[in-house]
Parts: sequence; C-alpha cells; structure tokens
Amino acid sequence: MPYFDSASAAPLHPVARQALHASLDEGWADPARLYREGRRARLLLDAAREAAAEAVGCRADELVFTPSGTHAVHTGVAGVLAGRRRVGNHLVVSAVEHSSVLHAAQVHEALGGSVTEVAVDRWGAVTPAGYADALTPGSALACLQSANHEVGTVQPVAEVAELCGAAGVPLLVDAAQSLAWGPVEGAWSVLAASAHKWGGPPGVGLLAVRKGVRFSPQGPADERESGRSPGFVNLPAIVAAAASLRAVRAEADAEAARLRVLVDRIRRRVVRLVPDVEVVGDPERRLPHLVTFSCLYVDGETLLHELDRAGFSVSSGSSCTSSTLTPSHVLRAMGVLSEGNVRVSLPPGTPAEEVNAFLEVLPRAVAGVRERLGVSEPPAVAPVADSLELDALGLRCPQPVIELARAIVTVPVGGTVTVVSDDEVARLDIPAWCAMRGHTYVGESPRPTGTAYTVRRAA
Repeated sequence: MPYFDSASAAPLHPVARQALHASLDEGWADPARLYREGRRARLLLDAAREAAAEAVGCRADELVFTPSGTHAVHTGVAGVLAGRRRVGNHLVVSAVEHSSVLHAAQVHEALGGSVTEVAVDRWGAVTPAGYADALTPGSALACLQSANHEVGTVQPVAEVAELCGAAGVPLLVDAAQSLAWGPVEGAWSVLAASAHKWGGPPGVGLLAVRKGVRFSPQGPADERESGRSPGFVNLPAIVAAAASLRAVRAEADAEAARLRVLVDRIRRRVVRLVPDVEVVGDPERRLPHLVTFSCLYVDGETLLHELDRAGFSVSSGSSCTSSTLTPSHVLRAMGVLSEGNVRVSLPPGTPAEEVNAFLEVLPRAVAGVRERLGVSEPPAVAPVADSLELDALGLRCPQPVIELARAIVTVPVGGTVTVVSDDEVARLDIPAWCAMRGHTYVGESPRPTGTAYTVRRAA
C-alpha cells in the first residue's frame, strides 16, 4: 500500500532498524555511570551526538537530545526567552510556523509577553523585510521554519538570520522537515528537529543552541543533557536516530533529484487531470518530496477516505475534516483554497509506478466525491435579479461554495451574490473561489447569525 505521508512520519530507515536492534544489547545502562556497562553506553551516546552535530552543522557540546521535536521547540523557545528577559519580552514568528512554535508563542503571550506574526505571500514564504520590520529593541527571540510542513515552501533562513544577527536577536529554526535533505544555511542561533521526520524512531528530538546564546533552562534542574532535557535518555532510539540521519544524508542528493521529478509530475498532471484544482506552495523554492493541492467542491475528509480505500495514504491541511472546523492556519495565512486539500509527501525509495497509479486513481476519487455532493456544471440561465442573497447557515465546507457556484449564473455580469454563512472556512474559500473563477470578491460584513460574503459576477 503506497504511503505518501512522510512529512508526518517517515517509515523507519533500514539503518535505524539495525542500529536500534544492536544498541538494545549495548546501550541499556546509565551513561553517567563509571562502570563498564555505563562507559559503553556513554561511548554510544557520545558517538551519536557527534554524528548528529556533524549533520546539523554545530559543535557536539551545543546539541542535546530531547523526547520529541515538539519538546525541542518548546524548550528552545522558553530557554532563550528566559535567558534574554532583561533585553525584552518580544517574540517574532512567521504566520505559518508549526503548531509547536505557535503554541509556545501563545503561552508566552498569556504570561505577558508580546508576539508579532510575520505575514507570508501566496506561496507561503516570508520576506526578510517582514522580519526587519517586526524586530524591535525589545525583541528577545525570532523563530522561522526552514521549510513549511504543509506546503513545502523553503524559507529564506540565511537572509533572516543575517538580519537578526545585525539586530542582536537570536533566530530559532524549526528544521524538522528539511534536515534530512541538508544542513540549514546561515548563522542561526537555535535549531530544533525530530527524528521521525527523516526515518529515525519516534520519540527523539534534537535541540542545538550555539555558544554565546543566552539560554536559561526552565523547570527543575537536571544534570543530564546540559540541563536542557531532563530524564534518562532513550539511548537505543538516539543511536538509531543519529545513524539514520547520517544514512539519509548520504543518499540525499540523488534521492532529492529523483523525487523532485516525481513531484513535478504530480504538480503538472493534477491540474490537467482534475478540474478546479489549485496547487499551493512555491513551485521552485520547495522541498523535493512534497506537493500540496486543493480541490474545489470537495469534502476533504471524504476524499482522504476514498484515497485510503484505493490504497493511498495521504494527509490534508483541509478544514473539511472531523478534527477541526477552522481552516489550516498555513492555508489561511497564504490566502489559498483550503477545501479538498491533499498533501502528498513521498518517502525515499518511492517508485514512479506508485505515483503513476495515484494519478490514475485521483481523478475518479475527486469525481466520485463531487457527484455525491451533487456538484454539476450549472446550466446557462437568463438572469433573474441584479443581486441575490443565499442563506447558507448551517452548511459546512464545501457546501457554501457549491451553492455560490450554482447561484452566480443567475445574476447578470456585474450583479452580486451574497452568501450568509456561519462556517469559518467560508472566509478563506469564497475569496479563493473568486480568484480561481475570475469573479470579484467585494468583501464581508457581520450578521447577527454569521457573516455575509459578497461576490460580483465578472463573466
């Protein structure tokens, strides 16, 4: 069964499996002890740290292992903010950071700190100028992902790091999605990553803090991992994580070139094979293995189930799922279509035949979902009124947009349709629909029971 969700968790790399099994016999003792078993465990831990530090591009004594990538992010953000509290309490983040960064920012704000979110363009990228404008004399920390988890857009980390360095502000980089493909360029200050993203075992994160960065670990003191990650380390998993990182790096250039060809094939063909599709994310500055697209008039959860039944495991940043009634914060910040969203992230070794099979299945799956939702091309009709208001209260994504598409042909060119909806997703998808169809999005206004979205027909 083709697994196309390595951005969530990559399959365990064969080298990780071998290292894990071997270290279970050698790495069970406490590496802080001086007897033979402890010394043997310490040698394994030191070797793993050296290997991971080499891949990250830092000194071994700057890197610690954590129980997860999220733990690394939270520890890094809290530690730098505490260490630099005399400078100020201002935190700068991008609007498309991983939820671990945004959750840490919310806690900081709740404790009295200030947070500035830097906007992104339609491709999901920040600009260095956006960070330059956000930094203040009281800025204690800035955060920027190396590449976006949902759409794969690569961020200008080196340029932002240079600006932050000139302002005397440390830059924390979430490198979870990109570290398998190469080191993060630029003079970053703090870096976090997660082993299960590159084919290591789950439950291992990396936190690198450059020398000279003021850092104050939070929580009770612990003598392990420089006091930055308390508790007994999972040494077998750490050894497997470091071994697999070294292995995927050795394969990275060749595999990136091969997967980029397959992803380019998906990007080109999906818009030809499936009507009303928007491919999102930067077409050039992106991760080699990841592509995301959104399908108009599609229930995202139903589409994922259809693809699963056809044998393909993919994920979604769509708001049309049972787990959330609001759009993905990434897609919302980008201002792109969110309904029927599909993220395909190919693990290393994915054969071209599986991608070709996916492209054969996808059009039928989308067509089947649309048919069940009653989507059809609206017939040409004589306009019945210059303006029309639709009551879409209680309807959930993608139904408000489907009703809008049916109604727009009933007003003349220049006429308006107003959709009254209490679905939060409509705020994102109606403007995106207008951009795709060439109509004019007039704007929104509050109503007692929802929000009114007005669209002017262009043709």
